[in-house]
Amino acid sequence: MAGNRGLVKLDVGVLSADQQEKLRQFKMKTRIDNEKYLRSHPEVEVLIGDFLRDMLLKRPADIREFAADHFFNPNLHVVIGSKMEGNME
Repeated sequence: MAGNRGLVKLDVGVLSADQQEKLRQFKMKTRIDNEKYLRSHPEVEVLIGDFLRDMLLKRPADIREFAADHFFNPNLHVVIGSKMEGNME
């Protein structure tokens, strides 16, 4: 990672072997937990896919404003619900 948002270079000697192992375990557990969550909430895939499809079709100049409008749509739950039903058929 470079720039002013992260490290200039990795310092592999910062963590002890034990700390590296704990970090590896934490990362694996986090990935597994995330996968379980996403599998139990298929609407997340539909929500994100719908947003990306709409964004790429419309190609808005201001993506932040577009995203705010998209996700604050008062009928979003109905739209996603109907797409979920369509995916199940």
